[in-house]
Amino acid sequence: MNGKLLACAWAAEFPTQALLRLRTDWQMEPVVVLDGRAPEEWVCSLNRLAERRGAAAGMTRLEAESMNGLSPQRRGPVVGGPDLRLLKRSTESEAAARAVMLECAAKFSPRIQETGTAEPGSGTACAFVLDIAGTERLFGPPAQLAERLKEELAAAGFRAAIAVSANYHAARMKAAAMRGIAVIPEGAEAEALAKLPIAALGLDEEHAATFALWGIGTLGELAVLPEAELVARMGPKARVWRALARGEAEHAFEPIETAFALEEFCEFETPVEQIDSLLFVGARMIDCLVTRTAGRALALRSLTAEMGLEGAGTHGCAIRPAVPTIDRKFLLKLLQLEIGTHPPQAAVVRLTLRAEAGAQSKVQLGLFAPQMPEPSRLDVTLARLRAMVGEERVGSPVLEDTHRADGFRMEGFAIPGLQMRETGGTHNRGDMAIEEGPRMALRRVRPARAVRVTVRAAKPAVFRDQENSYEIAAAYGPWRTSGCWWALKSCDGAWDCEEWDVLAAMNGGRSVACLLTRDRARNAWRLEAFYD
Repeated sequence: MNGKLLACAWAAEFPTQALLRLRTDWQMEPVVVLDGRAPEEWVCSLNRLAERRGAAAGMTRLEAESMNGLSPQRRGPVVGGPDLRLLKRSTESEAAARAVMLECAAKFSPRIQETGTAEPGSGTACAFVLDIAGTERLFGPPAQLAERLKEELAAAGFRAAIAVSANYHAARMKAAAMRGIAVIPEGAEAEALAKLPIAALGLDEEHAATFALWGIGTLGELAVLPEAELVARMGPKARVWRALARGEAEHAFEPIETAFALEEFCEFETPVEQIDSLLFVGARMIDCLVTRTAGRALALRSLTAEMGLEGAGTHGCAIRPAVPTIDRKFLLKLLQLEIGTHPPQAAVVRLTLRAEAGAQSKVQLGLFAPQMPEPSRLDVTLARLRAMVGEERVGSPVLEDTHRADGFRMEGFAIPGLQMRETGGTHNRGDMAIEEGPRMALRRVRPARAVRVTVRAAKPAVFRDQENSYEIAAAYGPWRTSGCWWALKSCDGAWDCEEWDVLAAMNGGRSVACLLTRDRARNAWRLEAFYD
């Protein structure tokens, strides 16, 4: 080898593969993909089963539909079977599938150039050429690397051919002309390309007709023609064609930048109204996201579903497990509960899943610490509780930065220790300063108890609840707080309150220290807490 070694991964009929990779229920059916605007739609791509049924690229929609009504006798040698499934071409699905295929290729080399539609004669294929020079110690010999690359693409839902060669164009043309794996030794490029049709060069009609008139039908027949006479008759382009046929054409490798984006997209043939049908495709999309994430030793930290609705509307929902996970069934269950709690208001025509990756977390329990519930079971339980009682009633209470008594809000439940590990922080109880000495505890009364207060000299003197009467010996205050005066005067709006710390004696003589509050707007007194 001269130090150069390239592998081409070629996915033919890419519009069809992009639509079928997530729809496992259609992969055993003959499928054709239509492009263009009605009524001038035409077949731009098809799978092997449709090709065996007699379908071909370039057929009109009417011709493809008429095949479903033909009997096996009228089809001649074509064997009867299920009807053709006609799908609309989706550029969004192809873009998402291209990103996944590029990500699979990036696992084997950081230097990748996109080919396929960028080269003549490629049609609707999607292909990438990888610079694999020096990867033998990681992935073994070229044949072994090609096999592993093919398996990686198959796991992501792609049917691809792999060709390895020291010449860029030889690897590209060989991969486009076959379905398996081929490793071309250095110096044997011309022999490997000899049987390929002249159409592999992507010639225009005039030059293709000229070669046909000469009886030149393969690259091997073109490669043996004398260069000077060929250039004299067909121009300087003929020199490039001859070099391509001999596997000697030079190429400047232009690698592209690969970005890691966890996203899957699926567009439905007909609007989906049932959640089960939606989750059938969602399960396959989650499998792909988990596989892609696990390949980088990461886990899914969050998952966002965006649904395009019939009538140009959109609906979204998101799940965020307490701990990053790669458990497919667990993520699917959370998505099912979330969609069940917040169902779309119309039929779904497209589904996009976006994920955020995070580091995998391990829970380390102390030897004598009580056993905690599994994070996955806890997440499912919380999701079911939210579905029953509402989002705002489940979570972790967080104090608000306000002077309002008992001001708090609900946030999503999270395990603080695990969040610190995920962000790289540390938690050490030995670093916490513990203050020694006497303390006073404030024991809240939940809910606050309404009381009747007798005021003397602008201070509370006696207060009574439903059971006892308290004679106040000392009262300290008032401490007034108010806020949100610009909002509506309601339980969630403005407040104007004063607090009194009182030392009182009950009927039996026992002394108590308590906190009394007065709502100045309503002139209502309440017993809020006891000091212990």
